[in-house]
Amino acid sequence: MSLIPATILTGFLGSGKTTLLKRVLSEAHGQKIAIIENEFGEENIDNDILVTDSKEQIIQMSNGCICCTIREDLREALQLLAAKKRKGLLDFDRVVIETTGVADPGPVAQTFFMDDEIAESYLLDSILTLVDAKHANQQLDARQEARRQVGFADQIFISKADLVEAGEVDSLIQRLKHMNPRAPIKTVHFGEVPLSDVFDLRGFNLNTKLDIDPDFLKEDGHGHEHAHDCGHAHAPGETCQDQGHHHAHDDDVKSFVFRSDRAFDPAKLEDFLGAVVNIYGPRMLRYKGVLFMKGTDRKVIFQGVHQLMGSDLGPEWGKDEKRCSRMVFIGIDLPQDIFLQGMEQSLV
Repeated sequence: MSLIPATILTGFLGSGKTTLLKRVLSEAHGQKIAIIENEFGEENIDNDILVTDSKEQIIQMSNGCICCTIREDLREALQLLAAKKRKGLLDFDRVVIETTGVADPGPVAQTFFMDDEIAESYLLDSILTLVDAKHANQQLDARQEARRQVGFADQIFISKADLVEAGEVDSLIQRLKHMNPRAPIKTVHFGEVPLSDVFDLRGFNLNTKLDIDPDFLKEDGHGHEHAHDCGHAHAPGETCQDQGHHHAHDDDVKSFVFRSDRAFDPAKLEDFLGAVVNIYGPRMLRYKGVLFMKGTDRKVIFQGVHQLMGSDLGPEWGKDEKRCSRMVFIGIDLPQDIFLQGMEQSLV
């Protein structure tokens, strides 16, 4: 049986997750979707639209949050769904997990990698985060969970943009890009999203596509490719993102990029990454890179979530392709200078 794709849908209270889900469920796309949702003081999806299929496809966890203390519930729910699918008792193509508004998506994502039984049945496709334009700045200022949800995202949807001025949406987009340059950001109206933006995004695939918003690296008031000294230790040509004077919000969830044309020494890099993951793992939300390694003519694709990291050999470097490494780190108050220096010292 091929792996069942799973999508994690996250976002703060009132950001429109339920609206988006209803839209996805009621659209005539011919896909059968099993939803795992939890009722945690949020409006749960109207049973009338869900039960049209089969009551059993919905596993509601009425005992609180699927994300942290009760991760076992999520495991059991996923195992039960997979078992029923194998036995032909349930028919569905994919699973969407709707987390509560205050959830940290990290442990939910880790479930797909740490549990062998789940890993044999499911493929984690992506984490989608909804951000409500009207209340986002206030929520991002006040709640670390909201900032984490942005840091984890493979795709960010901004809802309720029609309720605020265009300039506010632009500055929100800039703020979100600072936190997560990997995730494409799209504005949605009342959950109207093409399914191609929701499913099969392959956010956790180890592929050679390193999605960093190209604008993020541009030299334009918000760019971070600058040569002047900004008081941080980093290698020549590196990006430095700790420029508080560019934007009003100094969020604890930030991203920075390491780049180098020199090859990595595999043993040194492994030692360094092992050490930082040991110390900062809980604060490292997502990190991903396409690396130039000594001893192989192939690209090395690397990514991680918290303390879990994995790498894979990608395609060969092209004959005329410039060999270089790019790695993006997204995390909470990560010591950028230590990371950039350590990466630099892991080069040949």
